[in-house]
Amino acid sequence: MLRRIAPALLTVLVVALGVTALAARPPQGTPQRTADFVVLAGIAGLRWEDVDPQSTPTLWRMAQDGSIGSLSVRSAHRPTCPVDGWLTLGAGSFAAWNGSRSVDGCPSAAVTVEQPDGIGANLPDQESVVQYNQQRLPWGAMPGSLSESVRCSVAVGPGAAVAAARPFGRVDRYASGLPADPRPLLGSCVLSIVDLGTVEGADPATRAEEARAADAELARVLAARPPRSLVLVAGISDTTQPARLHVAVADGPGWERGWLTSASTGRDGYLQLVDLAPTALAALGRPMPERLFLGRPAISTGGRPADLTEAINAPANADREAAAQRSVSGVFFALLAGVQVLLAIAILPLLRRARPHAGPAGPTPVSGRIVAVMELLLVAAALTVPAALLADAVPWWRGEHPGWIFAGVTALLVAAGTAAVRFVPGYANTLGPLGAVAGLTTLVVGLDVLTGARLQLNGVVGYSALQGGRYAGLSTVGLGVFLAGALVSGGWFAQRVHRGWRPAVMVAVGGLAVVVVGSPYLGADPVGAIALTAGVSVAAVISAGGWLTISRLAWATMAALAVGIGFAVVDLRRPAAERGSLGRFLSALGDGTGGFAVHRSSTENFETLVNSPLTVLALAGGLLVWFALLQPWGGLMRLFGIYPAVRAAFAGTVVAAVLGGVLDGAALDLMGAAAALVVPMAALASLRVLGHAADRTRPVAGRSPANGSDGADDDSGSGGVGPVGDGPTGGGGPLGAVHPRPITGPPPSAPAKVAIPASDTPGERRGDADEPAEPTASGSTPDAAPTVPVAPRQVSRSSTEIAAS
Repeated sequence: MLRRIAPALLTVLVVALGVTALAARPPQGTPQRTADFVVLAGIAGLRWEDVDPQSTPTLWRMAQDGSIGSLSVRSAHRPTCPVDGWLTLGAGSFAAWNGSRSVDGCPSAAVTVEQPDGIGANLPDQESVVQYNQQRLPWGAMPGSLSESVRCSVAVGPGAAVAAARPFGRVDRYASGLPADPRPLLGSCVLSIVDLGTVEGADPATRAEEARAADAELARVLAARPPRSLVLVAGISDTTQPARLHVAVADGPGWERGWLTSASTGRDGYLQLVDLAPTALAALGRPMPERLFLGRPAISTGGRPADLTEAINAPANADREAAAQRSVSGVFFALLAGVQVLLAIAILPLLRRARPHAGPAGPTPVSGRIVAVMELLLVAAALTVPAALLADAVPWWRGEHPGWIFAGVTALLVAAGTAAVRFVPGYANTLGPLGAVAGLTTLVVGLDVLTGARLQLNGVVGYSALQGGRYAGLSTVGLGVFLAGALVSGGWFAQRVHRGWRPAVMVAVGGLAVVVVGSPYLGADPVGAIALTAGVSVAAVISAGGWLTISRLAWATMAALAVGIGFAVVDLRRPAAERGSLGRFLSALGDGTGGFAVHRSSTENFETLVNSPLTVLALAGGLLVWFALLQPWGGLMRLFGIYPAVRAAFAGTVVAAVLGGVLDGAALDLMGAAAALVVPMAALASLRVLGHAADRTRPVAGRSPANGSDGADDDSGSGGVGPVGDGPTGGGGPLGAVHPRPITGPPPSAPAKVAIPASDTPGERRGDADEPAEPTASGSTPDAAPTVPVAPRQVSRSSTEIAAS
């Protein structure tokens, strides 16, 4: 009865952990009405490196008194051209201007602004722009949503007209430039949008001059601002490739000397362009439009350094790091994929020749030194991703050659990690390197997440703030290696305990990983937590042996669905403006606009599948496993037979990585990151198992399954049973390469029993003395390996003769 209800109890425990982790949220400041007027001042291309006391004294003083942050100017087009930035500002969602443009260029035609009455203005192209965003772009943005949310708005300059135009093209009040006295114009409506010009080019002198001109216009705006007003200054767009982070400053009551942040970024000092529209409405105390903005209202948080120079250096350094990360990341993953493919090719002949030949003649064994070197290379390959994550603790992006500096730091960390694994106690055991690498990876990623995921942000193996996809928590690569490391570590621990306790160990380790991944305080990835729940459930139900049956798969599926449904119910009970991605998606399905989200997800999956080097890693790892490791000569089936908990961990990793990649729009990226860790370790363990496939145990009197041992599945190593001869297992340790069924010496009067030698066919493993028998249909394990009675004098005969007889 306990065995029957165990899956249900474990499922309930995993579900409870998952829902608890997802439902808890860090406290967020609720935006309150803080102003009677809002002035949005945009300067296309303005970066923090352009701000200094000499060139931009007005902006410097404003930053000193107000709140500052780095602004990601993502729009529906890459790069975000000035017209795209202004349109995104007014839509509150990722939008883009239509018209002919090159792949990396901007529309050639200028914006047409008509002034038929001298008061307002009209944009004749607005209708076609709305249709373009509604019908051809996946975000379904509605240009003019910000101006539609207020009774009256003012636009100064052509860029501001694009942001302030209503969906039918009308601008309430318009001026091509600031008048001599801007007070009446800025005070005529609660919302004013001002185009202060553009800062572009690579020449520092040119940029300084353009920043100085924009700062002078900003001084006029501040001098004419209405009473009790909030002024937001933003570097509204990019002007060149590649994309950069830009200036964001808020000055007004309640915005004194802090960091700007929002719920859409979840990190102090970072803001998105789509956050500006809801910030303006929240400051005015106005309701959000029915079709919610993609952005969230910004708030001001504390913790900013008192010295403004030090405070500005933080977003300036983040901009430089993000720019360097873009150029280094692609090269790193391409090289990683290439190295792992070469290792996969190089290991094939070693696998072919690793198993000792039972006959009088056979292939020449591979040199032990070559095998040792290959093992170290596999360990180094598996540690490359966590080493690259740690390398971001060093400010490599500040150097003249950031790519080479990053490569040198990463290489040193890989060497240090490989040495640590090599000299860790238990390295000689079959699962020693696998457990050490998995544990080290989980520790590195977990500590980074527990300390605020600082190494993930703008890191080479993390996420870039320039992409506008994620600003806090786990990245796609971080999630892939973390879930693989956690599940494999759980399998390693579970293999060390009695069979009956293995599901509990897998649930304990995996449940803790679910909390780390899903908690908004930590990993902040609800989709990843749901996928990991399914993987943990699969690993738990088969960790004690047996196969993934329909009923066991049903329990795992029910656990993942229960976590997802539980979190969805909690999220939907929150106010609409406070819901997470899952709650907003379900709300969109309810009002008939969920097709945009489905279209976006499918588009992201396809683009990632085609363009990511991690796809190569996933495919190469899958080919190596399927066409080599899982073959009769590959060793992985033998490894799975001896260590069922490891097989369970690998199966759970595949389930979690595939499910998380599809649901999160990451395609095979999640699987590629997991494969970078799991496949080299699977190959290494397979090599070791094959190398000792012919090992046998010494007879030990008084020890047999009937004497209280766990039979063939006992890998505890108690009793001093070890393989005959010397090998890399180093004897019968807890995780030795060979855990055969001990042969009990018969009484003198009884015929001796000798185990039948192993067959090369995986389907005949029950006769192999160094592998445990698989559980029967009832879940039990046979008490003894198949034996044949022979006379005492026949013990000295060869294994081939015994088998023949």
